[in-house]
Amino acid sequence: MTVETIVANITGNPKEDDKIYDKAGEILRAGGLVAFPTETVYGLGADALDVKASAKIYAAKGRPSDNPLIVHIADMDALYKLSSEVPKTALKLAEKFWPGPLTMILKKSDIVPDSITGGLGTVAIRMPSHKVAAELIRKSGVYIAAPSANTSGKPSPTLASHVIKDLSGKIDMIIADDTVDIGVESTIIDLSEEVPAILRPGYITKEMFEEVIGRVTIDPAITDGVKAGVVPRAPGMKYKHYAPKADVTLLEGTFEQFKAYVDAHADQNPSCLCFTGEAEKLGWPCVEYGREGDGADQAKHIFRSLRALDEQGDGVVYARCPKKDGLSMAVYNRLIRAAAFRVIQL
Repeated sequence: MTVETIVANITGNPKEDDKIYDKAGEILRAGGLVAFPTETVYGLGADALDVKASAKIYAAKGRPSDNPLIVHIADMDALYKLSSEVPKTALKLAEKFWPGPLTMILKKSDIVPDSITGGLGTVAIRMPSHKVAAELIRKSGVYIAAPSANTSGKPSPTLASHVIKDLSGKIDMIIADDTVDIGVESTIIDLSEEVPAILRPGYITKEMFEEVIGRVTIDPAITDGVKAGVVPRAPGMKYKHYAPKADVTLLEGTFEQFKAYVDAHADQNPSCLCFTGEAEKLGWPCVEYGREGDGADQAKHIFRSLRALDEQGDGVVYARCPKKDGLSMAVYNRLIRAAAFRVIQL
Protein backbone atom coordinates (compact mmCIF):
# COMPACT_ATOMS: atom_id res chain seq x y z
CA MET A 1 0.00 0.00 0.00
CA THR A 2 1.39 3.41 -1.00
CA VAL A 3 1.01 6.32 1.41
CA GLU A 4 1.48 10.02 0.75
CA THR A 5 4.81 10.94 2.33
CA ILE A 6 5.13 14.48 3.69
CA VAL A 7 8.61 15.95 3.22
CA ALA A 8 9.17 18.87 5.61
CA ASN A 9 12.35 20.97 5.58
CA ILE A 10 13.68 22.38 8.86
CA THR A 11 14.13 26.12 8.27
CA GLY A 12 15.58 27.45 11.52
CA ASN A 13 12.46 29.60 11.91
CA PRO A 14 10.98 28.51 15.27
CA LYS A 15 7.34 29.13 14.29
CA GLU A 16 7.65 27.18 11.04
CA ASP A 17 9.66 24.38 12.60
CA ASP A 18 7.19 24.03 15.49
CA LYS A 19 4.50 23.20 12.93
CA ILE A 20 6.73 20.39 11.63
CA TYR A 21 7.29 18.97 15.12
CA ASP A 22 3.56 19.24 15.91
CA LYS A 23 2.64 17.31 12.76
CA ALA A 24 5.37 14.71 13.30
CA GLY A 25 4.30 14.23 16.92
CA GLU A 26 0.70 13.78 15.82
CA ILE A 27 1.78 11.08 13.36
CA LEU A 28 3.92 9.25 15.94
CA ARG A 29 1.20 9.30 18.60
CA ALA A 30 -1.25 7.90 16.03
CA GLY A 31 1.07 4.96 15.29
CA GLY A 32 2.66 6.34 12.11
CA LEU A 33 6.26 6.51 10.84
CA VAL A 34 8.50 9.59 10.73
CA ALA A 35 12.06 9.73 9.38
CA PHE A 36 14.32 12.28 11.05
CA PRO A 37 18.00 13.30 11.17
CA THR A 38 20.35 12.44 14.03
CA GLU A 39 24.03 13.23 14.49
CA THR A 40 24.90 9.78 13.07
CA VAL A 41 22.47 8.94 10.21
CA TYR A 42 18.76 9.47 9.48
CA GLY A 43 16.45 7.33 11.63
CA LEU A 44 13.02 5.88 10.89
CA GLY A 45 10.90 6.44 13.99
CA ALA A 46 7.76 5.02 15.55
CA ASP A 47 6.31 4.96 19.07
CA ALA A 48 8.55 2.40 20.78
CA LEU A 49 5.78 1.17 23.10
CA ASP A 50 3.23 0.69 20.29
CA VAL A 51 3.57 -2.86 18.95
CA LYS A 52 1.64 -2.15 15.75
CA ALA A 53 3.71 0.97 15.04
CA SER A 54 7.03 -0.84 15.42
CA ALA A 55 5.76 -3.59 13.11
CA LYS A 56 5.32 -0.88 10.46
CA ILE A 57 9.05 -0.07 10.71
CA TYR A 58 9.98 -3.66 9.85
CA ALA A 59 7.49 -3.69 6.97
CA ALA A 60 8.59 -0.34 5.49
CA LYS A 61 12.28 -1.29 5.59
CA GLY A 62 11.86 -4.96 4.70
CA ARG A 63 13.81 -5.62 7.92
CA PRO A 64 14.06 -9.08 9.57
CA SER A 65 11.96 -9.12 12.76
CA ASP A 66 14.76 -10.63 14.87
CA ASN A 67 16.88 -7.51 14.29
CA PRO A 68 16.39 -5.31 17.44
CA LEU A 69 15.49 -1.62 17.30
CA ILE A 70 17.09 1.22 19.28
CA VAL A 71 14.85 3.33 21.52
CA HIS A 72 15.67 7.05 21.37
CA ILE A 73 15.05 9.12 24.51
CA ALA A 74 15.43 12.75 25.59
CA ASP A 75 15.98 12.53 29.37
CA MET A 76 17.44 10.27 32.04
CA ASP A 77 14.03 9.44 33.55
CA ALA A 78 13.35 7.39 30.44
CA LEU A 79 16.37 5.20 31.16
CA TYR A 80 14.81 4.03 34.43
CA LYS A 81 11.39 3.49 32.85
CA LEU A 82 12.70 1.40 29.96
CA SER A 83 15.28 -0.62 31.91
CA SER A 84 14.70 -2.90 34.90
CA GLU A 85 18.30 -2.50 36.04
CA VAL A 86 20.54 0.55 35.51
CA PRO A 87 24.14 -0.34 36.51
CA LYS A 88 26.69 2.24 37.63
CA THR A 89 28.57 1.73 34.38
CA ALA A 90 25.52 2.99 32.47
CA LEU A 91 25.33 6.13 34.59
CA LYS A 92 29.05 6.81 34.13
CA LEU A 93 28.78 6.41 30.35
CA ALA A 94 25.64 8.53 30.19
CA GLU A 95 27.36 11.32 32.11
CA LYS A 96 30.32 11.23 29.72
CA PHE A 97 28.73 10.51 26.32
CA TRP A 98 25.02 11.45 26.44
CA PRO A 99 23.51 13.12 24.56
CA GLY A 100 25.59 11.60 21.78
CA PRO A 101 26.31 8.66 19.47
CA LEU A 102 26.17 5.96 22.16
CA THR A 103 23.62 3.14 22.48
CA MET A 104 23.56 1.13 25.70
CA ILE A 105 22.01 -2.32 25.98
CA LEU A 106 20.37 -2.94 29.36
CA LYS A 107 17.91 -5.41 30.84
CA LYS A 108 14.47 -4.30 29.72
CA SER A 109 11.50 -3.33 31.86
CA ASP A 110 8.04 -4.81 31.38
CA ILE A 111 6.77 -1.80 29.41
CA VAL A 112 9.16 -2.55 26.53
CA PRO A 113 7.44 -4.83 24.00
CA ASP A 114 9.28 -7.92 22.74
CA SER A 115 8.53 -6.75 19.20
CA ILE A 116 11.35 -4.16 19.32
CA THR A 117 13.94 -6.29 21.14
CA GLY A 118 14.15 -9.21 18.72
CA GLY A 119 12.65 -11.34 21.49
CA LEU A 120 15.58 -10.66 23.84
CA GLY A 121 15.31 -9.64 27.48
CA THR A 122 17.34 -6.51 26.80
CA VAL A 123 16.63 -3.11 25.28
CA ALA A 124 18.93 -0.79 23.29
CA ILE A 125 18.67 2.86 24.40
CA ARG A 126 20.20 6.05 23.01
CA MET A 127 19.92 9.78 23.71
CA PRO A 128 20.74 11.61 20.46
CA SER A 129 22.46 15.00 20.52
CA HIS A 130 21.06 16.25 17.20
CA LYS A 131 18.73 19.19 17.88
CA VAL A 132 16.00 17.95 15.54
CA ALA A 133 15.98 14.43 16.99
CA ALA A 134 15.96 15.71 20.59
CA GLU A 135 13.18 18.20 19.87
CA LEU A 136 11.08 15.57 18.10
CA ILE A 137 11.30 13.18 21.07
CA ARG A 138 10.42 15.91 23.57
CA LYS A 139 7.54 17.39 21.59
CA SER A 140 6.05 14.08 20.47
CA GLY A 141 5.90 12.82 24.05
CA VAL A 142 6.83 9.27 23.02
CA TYR A 143 9.97 7.16 23.18
CA ILE A 144 11.00 6.67 19.55
CA ALA A 145 12.16 3.29 18.25
CA ALA A 146 14.31 4.01 15.23
CA PRO A 147 16.66 2.02 13.01
CA SER A 148 18.32 3.77 10.05
CA ALA A 149 15.82 5.19 7.54
CA ASN A 150 16.74 3.06 4.53
CA THR A 151 15.64 -0.09 2.78
CA SER A 152 17.05 -2.95 4.85
CA GLY A 153 20.51 -4.01 3.67
CA LYS A 154 21.24 -0.82 1.70
CA PRO A 155 23.72 1.86 2.80
CA SER A 156 22.40 3.97 5.67
CA PRO A 157 21.09 7.45 4.74
CA THR A 158 23.02 10.60 5.59
CA LEU A 159 20.99 12.89 3.32
CA ALA A 160 17.22 13.43 3.10
CA SER A 161 17.44 12.52 -0.61
CA HIS A 162 18.60 9.02 0.39
CA VAL A 163 15.53 8.58 2.61
CA ILE A 164 13.20 9.91 -0.08
CA LYS A 165 14.66 7.47 -2.63
CA ASP A 166 14.29 4.45 -0.31
CA LEU A 167 11.11 5.13 1.63
CA SER A 168 8.92 7.71 -0.11
CA GLY A 169 5.43 6.22 -0.43
CA LYS A 170 6.09 3.79 2.44
CA ILE A 171 6.16 6.15 5.45
CA ASP A 172 4.11 9.12 6.63
CA MET A 173 6.72 11.88 6.96
CA ILE A 174 10.36 12.77 6.37
CA ILE A 175 11.90 15.64 8.34
CA ALA A 176 14.71 16.97 6.16
CA ASP A 177 17.73 18.65 7.72
CA ASP A 178 21.04 17.64 6.18
CA THR A 179 23.23 18.39 9.19
CA VAL A 180 24.04 14.74 9.86
CA ASP A 181 27.68 14.97 10.87
CA ILE A 182 29.25 11.69 12.00
CA GLY A 183 28.05 9.50 9.14
CA VAL A 184 28.04 6.04 10.78
CA GLU A 185 25.57 4.71 13.33
CA SER A 186 26.08 4.93 17.09
CA THR A 187 28.46 2.71 19.02
CA ILE A 188 26.51 -0.07 20.77
CA ILE A 189 27.79 -1.37 24.11
CA ASP A 190 26.15 -4.24 25.98
CA LEU A 191 26.00 -3.52 29.72
CA SER A 192 23.67 -6.42 30.56
CA GLU A 193 26.58 -8.83 31.17
CA GLU A 194 29.38 -8.71 33.75
CA VAL A 195 32.01 -7.40 31.31
CA PRO A 196 30.76 -4.68 28.95
CA ALA A 197 31.05 -5.64 25.27
CA ILE A 198 31.02 -3.49 22.14
CA LEU A 199 28.51 -5.00 19.70
CA ARG A 200 28.79 -2.33 17.00
CA PRO A 201 31.72 0.09 16.63
CA GLY A 202 31.10 3.78 16.06
CA TYR A 203 32.34 7.24 16.94
CA ILE A 204 32.90 6.29 20.60
CA THR A 205 35.79 3.84 20.66
CA LYS A 206 36.97 1.04 22.96
CA GLU A 207 39.75 3.28 24.27
CA MET A 208 37.25 6.03 25.13
CA PHE A 209 35.05 3.57 27.04
CA GLU A 210 37.98 2.13 28.99
CA GLU A 211 38.98 5.58 30.22
CA VAL A 212 35.57 5.79 31.92
CA ILE A 213 34.60 2.26 33.02
CA GLY A 214 37.70 0.06 32.72
CA ARG A 215 37.86 -3.21 30.78
CA VAL A 216 35.64 -3.52 27.70
CA THR A 217 35.62 -6.39 25.19
CA ILE A 218 34.80 -6.39 21.47
CA ASP A 219 32.28 -8.94 20.23
CA PRO A 220 33.87 -11.22 17.56
CA ALA A 221 30.78 -10.68 15.36
CA ILE A 222 32.03 -7.15 14.61
CA THR A 223 34.59 -8.59 12.22
CA ASP A 224 33.35 -12.17 11.70
CA GLY A 225 29.54 -11.85 11.67
CA VAL A 226 26.93 -13.70 13.72
CA LYS A 227 26.81 -17.47 13.31
CA ALA A 228 23.75 -19.07 11.67
CA GLY A 229 20.86 -19.67 14.06
CA VAL A 230 22.08 -17.10 16.59
CA VAL A 231 19.76 -14.22 17.51
CA PRO A 232 21.63 -10.91 17.02
CA ARG A 233 22.07 -8.91 20.25
CA ALA A 234 22.14 -5.57 18.45
CA PRO A 235 21.10 -3.99 15.14
CA GLY A 236 23.23 -4.77 12.11
CA MET A 237 25.17 -7.70 13.57
CA LYS A 238 23.75 -10.62 11.61
CA TYR A 239 22.82 -9.74 8.06
CA LYS A 240 24.55 -8.48 4.95
CA HIS A 241 24.22 -4.78 5.49
CA TYR A 242 25.00 -1.36 4.07
CA ALA A 243 25.46 -2.96 0.66
CA PRO A 244 25.30 -1.42 -2.81
CA LYS A 245 24.01 -3.58 -5.68
CA ALA A 246 27.56 -4.33 -6.80
CA ASP A 247 29.61 -7.27 -5.53
CA VAL A 248 32.11 -5.62 -3.20
CA THR A 249 35.42 -7.19 -2.16
CA LEU A 250 37.80 -5.62 0.37
CA LEU A 251 41.49 -5.77 -0.56
CA GLU A 252 43.90 -5.48 2.36
CA GLY A 253 47.36 -4.25 1.42
CA THR A 254 49.33 -1.29 0.06
CA PHE A 255 48.11 1.00 -2.71
CA GLU A 256 50.58 -0.60 -5.14
CA GLN A 257 49.28 -4.09 -4.32
CA PHE A 258 45.70 -2.87 -4.66
CA LYS A 259 46.33 -1.36 -8.11
CA ALA A 260 48.14 -4.46 -9.32
CA TYR A 261 45.27 -6.72 -8.20
CA VAL A 262 42.59 -4.58 -9.85
CA ASP A 263 44.63 -4.31 -13.07
CA ALA A 264 45.00 -8.10 -13.09
CA HIS A 265 41.21 -8.45 -13.05
CA ALA A 266 40.53 -6.13 -15.97
CA ASP A 267 38.28 -8.75 -17.57
CA GLN A 268 35.73 -8.06 -14.79
CA ASN A 269 35.47 -4.40 -15.80
CA PRO A 270 35.91 -3.45 -12.13
CA SER A 271 35.35 -0.22 -10.24
CA CYS A 272 37.18 0.95 -7.14
CA LEU A 273 36.26 2.33 -3.74
CA CYS A 274 39.42 4.12 -2.72
CA PHE A 275 40.91 6.81 -0.51
CA THR A 276 40.90 10.51 -1.37
CA GLY A 277 43.43 11.37 -4.09
CA GLU A 278 43.84 7.80 -5.38
CA ALA A 279 41.21 7.73 -8.14
CA GLU A 280 43.35 9.52 -10.73
CA LYS A 281 46.18 7.03 -10.18
CA LEU A 282 44.06 3.93 -10.72
CA GLY A 283 42.67 4.37 -14.22
CA TRP A 284 39.35 2.70 -13.37
CA PRO A 285 35.93 4.14 -12.47
CA CYS A 286 36.36 5.11 -8.83
CA VAL A 287 34.51 6.53 -5.84
CA GLU A 288 36.64 7.99 -3.06
CA TYR A 289 35.46 7.58 0.54
CA GLY A 290 37.83 9.69 2.65
CA ARG A 291 41.45 10.32 3.48
CA GLU A 292 43.69 7.33 4.21
CA GLY A 293 44.17 6.87 7.96
CA ASP A 294 41.47 9.45 8.82
CA GLY A 295 38.61 7.49 10.38
CA ALA A 296 36.42 10.54 10.95
CA ASP A 297 36.67 11.63 7.32
CA GLN A 298 35.98 8.10 6.08
CA ALA A 299 32.98 7.72 8.40
CA LYS A 300 31.46 10.96 7.14
CA HIS A 301 31.60 9.82 3.51
CA ILE A 302 31.36 6.01 3.51
CA PHE A 303 27.58 5.60 3.07
CA ARG A 304 27.31 8.34 0.44
CA SER A 305 30.18 6.70 -1.42
CA LEU A 306 28.53 3.25 -1.33
CA ARG A 307 25.35 4.81 -2.73
CA ALA A 308 27.41 6.53 -5.45
CA LEU A 309 28.53 3.08 -6.65
CA ASP A 310 24.88 2.28 -7.36
CA GLU A 311 24.47 5.54 -9.27
CA GLN A 312 27.43 4.54 -11.47
CA GLY A 313 25.79 1.16 -12.08
CA ASP A 314 28.91 -0.75 -10.99
CA GLY A 315 28.84 -4.56 -10.98
CA VAL A 316 32.20 -5.52 -9.44
CA VAL A 317 33.87 -3.25 -6.90
CA TYR A 318 37.24 -3.61 -5.19
CA ALA A 319 37.59 -1.53 -2.03
CA ARG A 320 40.63 -0.22 -0.19
CA CYS A 321 40.73 -1.57 3.36
CA PRO A 322 40.78 1.00 6.21
CA LYS A 323 42.62 0.51 9.49
CA LYS A 324 40.92 -1.53 12.21
CA ASP A 325 41.37 0.79 15.19
CA GLY A 326 39.64 3.86 16.61
CA LEU A 327 36.85 5.23 14.41
CA SER A 328 38.36 3.38 11.42
CA MET A 329 37.13 0.15 13.07
CA ALA A 330 33.55 1.40 12.54
CA VAL A 331 34.27 2.04 8.86
CA TYR A 332 35.88 -1.40 8.47
CA ASN A 333 32.86 -2.98 10.16
CA ARG A 334 30.46 -1.33 7.69
CA LEU A 335 32.63 -2.24 4.70
CA ILE A 336 32.99 -5.93 5.50
CA ARG A 337 29.22 -6.16 5.84
CA ALA A 338 28.75 -4.35 2.53
CA ALA A 339 31.19 -6.91 1.09
CA ALA A 340 29.39 -9.86 2.74
CA PHE A 341 32.71 -10.56 4.55
CA ARG A 342 34.75 -10.99 1.33
CA VAL A 343 38.26 -9.83 2.32
CA ILE A 344 41.43 -10.68 0.36
CA GLN A 345 44.87 -10.28 1.95
CA LEU A 346 47.27 -9.04 -0.73
